[in-house]
Amino acid sequence: MPNKPIHIAVNTRLLLPTNLEGIGRFADEVLKRMVAAHPEAKFSFFFDRDFDPKFIYGPNVTCYKLFPPARHPFLFIWFFEWAIARKLRQLKPDVFFSPEGYLCLSSKVPQVPVFHDLAFEHFPQDVKRLEAWHYHRYYPRYAEKARRILTVSEASKADILAHYRVPASKIEVVSNATSDIFQPSTEAQKIATRAQFSDGQPYFHCVGAIQPRKNLDRLIAAFDLFKEQTGSPLKLVVVGRKAWNFEKVIHSYSQAKFKEDILFTGFVSDADLVRIHGASAGLCYVPYFEGFGIPLVEAMACEAPIITSNVSAMPGVVGDAALLVDPLDIQAIANGLATLASNPQLASELVDKGRVRKRLYTWEATAERVWNVLTTP
Repeated sequence: MPNKPIHIAVNTRLLLPTNLEGIGRFADEVLKRMVAAHPEAKFSFFFDRDFDPKFIYGPNVTCYKLFPPARHPFLFIWFFEWAIARKLRQLKPDVFFSPEGYLCLSSKVPQVPVFHDLAFEHFPQDVKRLEAWHYHRYYPRYAEKARRILTVSEASKADILAHYRVPASKIEVVSNATSDIFQPSTEAQKIATRAQFSDGQPYFHCVGAIQPRKNLDRLIAAFDLFKEQTGSPLKLVVVGRKAWNFEKVIHSYSQAKFKEDILFTGFVSDADLVRIHGASAGLCYVPYFEGFGIPLVEAMACEAPIITSNVSAMPGVVGDAALLVDPLDIQAIANGLATLASNPQLASELVDKGRVRKRLYTWEATAERVWNVLTTP
């Protein structure tokens, strides 16, 4: 630790007031805890548009709006290699922290990114061509440039080691977690939630922005098959905004025989998400690739049983607290739904195991580990 108070500059581009998902959620939960725990430190937050005052977590935070608003690969380069580079030269912070992974290659300031996953290395077709070009061109450079690399699971760490020439000692795993508002629902709350979101009927649910690797097209097809094979009254509640390349999901829904039992909520507030988790017959979270999967921990905290994928990070996150299925096999997913729907004892056992498993994941522990990495030369 330096003798003077440490000055940490942060890329806060994804702290969006109405849309905290994934990376933005990680940034919010970690930064507000670091700011509160270390009032002696100085934080400079770099936004690319007007920012919400709620992200000024304490008097030791100064926020800067930099130009341009960066939502395109060419503008990423402008934002990070010109706007942020200029601000880093002015402010001379001790370290630059980027929760979304992008760094400033032209700056000499020590830098620490969070590489949440390398999905683009495995499924480049799932992102736009220019974005894929940007990731493939810059992420190897970011890996080399970084003083340390943070990532959110052992699976992602292994992936980084497999793709980039960095020593294992350079990578630190700092897990995602869930906030304290995620708690089990009372019976009265469950009834009210079902009345609001599923026409009063029991339901499975899935959570996440609608984009290819969330695998919702196969989940919808599997749910339709499950309904046809079992005659179950259960519905499927799909929670999340339309993100990108969601045409397959629309097609799968249009072909479903039981489409009246598939309900889309769009983006919901955290308060509603807690209720949806808590009243569900099971979270069906079956991406074909994931760096972590925050909804898994949220569901454990709300005591919902879980079906999830048997690939990438998900088995390591849930341990024995979920039913694992092959995300590419529609019948396997349907069988998982049928097993969970017909076996309340199994559902209860998964809830019990999840109640224990969730204790491994706290934002307080994650924020402390991030702080230790940022403040260790």
